[in-house]
Formats: sequence, structure tokens, C-alpha cells
Amino acid sequence: MTNSNKRCFVVMGFGTKTDYINGRKLDLNKSYRLLIKPVVESKGLECVRADEITHSGSIDVQMYRELLQADLVIADLSTLNANAVYELGVRHALRPYTTLVISEDKLMYPFDLNHILIHGYQHLGDAIDYEEVERFREVLGNVIQQVLDKKEPDSPVYTYLNSLIPPKLQAEIEKAVEKSDRTSPPPEVGKALSLIIQEAEDAIDTKEFSKAKHLFQSALLLSGQKDVYIIHRLAFTTYKAAEPNLVASLYESLKLLESINLAHTNDPETVSSAGAVKKKLYECGEGANHLEDSILYYQRSYYLLNNRYNGINLALTLVYHATSSLVDKDQERIADLVFARRTWQRILVLCERDWELISEKEENDQELINNGTKEGQELQEYYNAQKYWILVNRAEAYFGLGDFDSYDQSIQESLTIKFHPWQLESFTEQIGKLDAELKKVGHLLEPKWESPV
Repeated sequence: MTNSNKRCFVVMGFGTKTDYINGRKLDLNKSYRLLIKPVVESKGLECVRADEITHSGSIDVQMYRELLQADLVIADLSTLNANAVYELGVRHALRPYTTLVISEDKLMYPFDLNHILIHGYQHLGDAIDYEEVERFREVLGNVIQQVLDKKEPDSPVYTYLNSLIPPKLQAEIEKAVEKSDRTSPPPEVGKALSLIIQEAEDAIDTKEFSKAKHLFQSALLLSGQKDVYIIHRLAFTTYKAAEPNLVASLYESLKLLESINLAHTNDPETVSSAGAVKKKLYECGEGANHLEDSILYYQRSYYLLNNRYNGINLALTLVYHATSSLVDKDQERIADLVFARRTWQRILVLCERDWELISEKEENDQELINNGTKEGQELQEYYNAQKYWILVNRAEAYFGLGDFDSYDQSIQESLTIKFHPWQLESFTEQIGKLDAELKKVGHLLEPKWESPV
């Protein structure tokens, strides 16, 4: 059958979102770009997500219009994004069929979703295996064709209330469009939210943080809500831009994070970002209270995610604590150092775990990596970055533990991986801070920690 001029509206979050139940972070843009959009377009349908719509007038009007008019709606409920769940409910109320639901396979569904057919795919958090991409594309393509060919109810509203008569859709659509056209302001030339965000991410890649900050500010205004992903990126680019100076930008960044319930959230990305801001405020001489807060934030995110990034920074802040004005007894300093050492030991375990996982994923994706496409090149760059960070995280842990032979070996291994200069600069700066602080209190350990430089 031909689907010329038919349209699919994709309901899902965008950017990196956190599943608050299990703490996992998922790059939903990769789900859309790799799994959904290519399949929909291969079926001859136009595929659009809310952030791809060029905005003129109210974003809500356009969203409801898509939910009402779209020939097909695909709802990805990964991370149980509240907006996506709500919009799925609206679609189910409006249309008895041509709606299908997908999600990553580790999602824990609320009770009311258990009776809905949900097609699962495997998401690794920051990547999706090439084999899984191929598998799910085939599954989704078959399901889309079935949904378009068979006019059977997929909405639980019309399934369980089987005597319910749907509205005269076409007439109602035309009335709704006509009414919104009369009440909406004249269209203005604008950019799709997705394009603004991509421009901002590109600016980050080229270290144009001031430009990226202003783009994310525009994206936040355009989204019409406190989108957590956009605020995370805006907070990051705000302090990296350091305007009018670093300290002022750090306080501005902190205020942004506080606007998304920093005090009570269990979102690891929010508390991890706050840990970084608070650590920098302490390093800028803004007071020891920022160090205490930083430790608490890094602890929360480290225990939620059990990952290397938060562990590495938690260990450094504990060493800071041992050398700070917050402690005045050697016994307390030793306690901080013991906790830091345990964290470094755990990081070594995490490095081994992550190296095995990333190596297996890279091996499985060799066909895509070597096919000469931009997608394959980006995937190889991703694996290089992951392997580099694993090796330098391992090196930093060995450095803190005083095993300098293993530290040197890890450094040499990291130099065999392609990396960006800023990655080396970041690592070198971190090691310099750690070395300076351990020189002050390393003698309290048994055996003594003595700097190799």
C-alpha cells in the first residue's frame, strides 16, 4: 500500500533522560535517530517528533493537533517520561487505532500500562548495539505495517468501553484546525527545538560555551517548560562560559539546578552536576560549606549509579575534606583518606567491568564501524572516548592508592587511544589537584603515600 502524505507523530522525551526508578540514564535521541525515524520513513510516512516542529504560536496547540491528526502515533515510554505518558493517554482518547507503544526493555511499567502491548528494545544507556538496531528495526517495521493495514482498536479506551462511539474524526479535525487558526497569532518564522539544541551541542564540541549557553536559553524558552535535560545542559554551559566571571557563573548554574528540585530529587544527573558546581566553588575559595555539599551530592549520585565518574570525584572531595578547615584532628583526616582509598579500590573494579562491556560492544559493532559511514565514524569516536576515560580513571585510582607502576602503565595504555586534547588537559588538571592535596596528608597513611613527582 502507499502511505504518500501520511504522517507519524512520535511521542517521547528527547536528549538524555533519567529513569527515576532504577537510576539509569538513556540517550533517547539515539532511540529516535537509530530505531524509529529510519523505519517510519522507510514505510513512506513523514516522521516528526515534537522538538522537530518549527514553532509558531502555542506549542500546546501544535502538540494536540499532531495527536489528533497524525495517521500514526508511536509512543516511546522509556524512562516513564511524564509528558509522553500523558500524550499517549490523549491519543488513546482521541483515536481508537493507529497507535503503537514501545520502550526500552528494562522499564518497570505502572499497573495501568500492563494491559497495553509494548514492544521492547535493548538500550545500553549511552548507546544501542548495532545488532539490536537491526533486530528492532525489523520488528518495528512489521508492527507499523500491521497497524496501518488493520483497523483494529489498540486504544484501551475503545477496547474496554466497546460501546463507545469515536467522534466523527475528520469533521472534528477540520473544526479544531479552523478554530486554532482563528485564535492563534500569525505564524512567525522560527527554528525547530531540535535544531536549536543540535546547534548548542555543536557549539559545545567546538568549545564555544557562550554561544551554546544562549542557544540553550532559547531552547528552554521555546520548550515552554522546565525540561530537565535542557536545564542540565544550560547549567553546564553557564559555568563553562564563565560570564561575567567563573564564580558568578557557578552561582548562576547552581540556581538553575535548584529550579529542578535539587534539594529532594533522586535524579543522579542533577545531583552530580550540583556536586561539580559545588566542588568548583570550593576550589574558587567560596567556603568550606560548598565542599560539604559537594561530598553529599557526589555520594548520592555515586550510590545511585555505581559509576566511575562520580566515584573519582567523590574520592577527590574526600581528600579535599581531609586537608580543609573542616577537620582539626588527624583521626578525622585518616577517616577521610580511608574512605577515599575504598572508593578508588571500587573504581578499579568498575574499570574492569566497563572495559569488558565496552570491548564486547565495540567488537559486535565492527560491521557498522567499518562501513565507511558517518554513523560508523561517530560510533568509533564514542568507543575511543569511553576507553580513554576508563584508562585514565584507572590511572587516577592507582595514583591515589600509591601504586605508581600501575599508574604509569595505565597512562601508557591511554596514549594508544585516540583522544581529544581537552580530555588529556582535564585528566592532567585532576591529577595535579590530587597530588597537591595528598602531599599534605599522605604521611598519615600506612604505608605512607609519597608523591612520585
